[in-house]
Amino acid sequence: MDKFNDKNGMNILECSKTAVLMQSSSVPYDTPQVQGYDWNSGIDYHKLFQSYKNTGFQATNFGLAVDEINKMINLRKIPLAENEIDEYEDDEFIRRKSSCTIFLGYTSNMASCGVRDSIRFLVQHKMVDCIVTTAGGVEEDIIKCLAPTYVGKFELDGKTLRNQGINRIGNLLVPNNNYCFFEDWLMPKLDKMLEEQKEKGTLWTPSKLIARLGEEINDPESIYYWATKNKIPVFSPAITDGSLGDMMYFHSFKNPGLVIDILSDLKRLNTMAVKAINTGMIIVGGGVIKHHICNANLMRNGADFAVFLNTSSEFDGSDSGARPDEAVSWGKIRKDANPVKIHAEASLIFPLLVGETFAWDFHSNHTSSRK
Repeated sequence: MDKFNDKNGMNILECSKTAVLMQSSSVPYDTPQVQGYDWNSGIDYHKLFQSYKNTGFQATNFGLAVDEINKMINLRKIPLAENEIDEYEDDEFIRRKSSCTIFLGYTSNMASCGVRDSIRFLVQHKMVDCIVTTAGGVEEDIIKCLAPTYVGKFELDGKTLRNQGINRIGNLLVPNNNYCFFEDWLMPKLDKMLEEQKEKGTLWTPSKLIARLGEEINDPESIYYWATKNKIPVFSPAITDGSLGDMMYFHSFKNPGLVIDILSDLKRLNTMAVKAINTGMIIVGGGVIKHHICNANLMRNGADFAVFLNTSSEFDGSDSGARPDEAVSWGKIRKDANPVKIHAEASLIFPLLVGETFAWDFHSNHTSSRK
């Protein structure tokens, strides 16, 4: 009798059970079990975030990223050996300072939104060694020292805003007057830079320009105030792609001749990577800032640690969405590294990531009480 016509259906049942209840291979004994946070224990956000590692999905990637960054922090605490001290390096911006050189990259929207304050904390307390950002990542920080950015809505009509002279960054609003204030503030600085170029032969680069702006703004709310004060270089290979570029364009008509050399900065950045004992990359977003840091680490056969945070996907072949394993294939991350990508929106995640790593370590060493 055909098994599918068995009146008792027993053969059908056995066939289905074989498919559905297929026997499993043994899971390795040390494989973590899924376990979320038990709210019956009370409200303890540190324990909540610790539980993420075994929660699954992007929460697990968050937990792995915390581990990766804490490895960078712990390595930085190891004093340089006598033969590792970089005493002959004349450029104090790239002089080796610790056993793990941390490269931080972020796109301009991070300076536009409140993530700026988390970045400033890192720079203020010398927790990173190098920054790579876009022109907007520089100017938005400086402009906030001159006038505020406001919270609006994603749905606000572009045509109406244009008629009102208000620019929208997602659900943030920047009055066009802010850029007018920026022009009034910046133009005399560019005049002075051109004068120094002519009279002293100063070779201006994006990192030197940003250091000068950080010095001139003289505001502890600014990322670049602290970067200048703490001798942390800020590289921006696309320095003309933003309001800074607009102002330099206008300046080139009013007072022509200023030269910004990007090649010298490329040498500076790559040399930092090559000199490093170990390197860690923390990259928020994609595009030029992501590739610039990764390519610098190619010069040393790859970074030792890497954390990527962005919402881009790899299906289109762009570097922005590429997973860390693609960077391994290029030699930008070492083959024995354990890099992590968090697929998430940075304004939600980056402050938490800072809180569970750099801030936790900082406050653990500065106070005995926790809140």
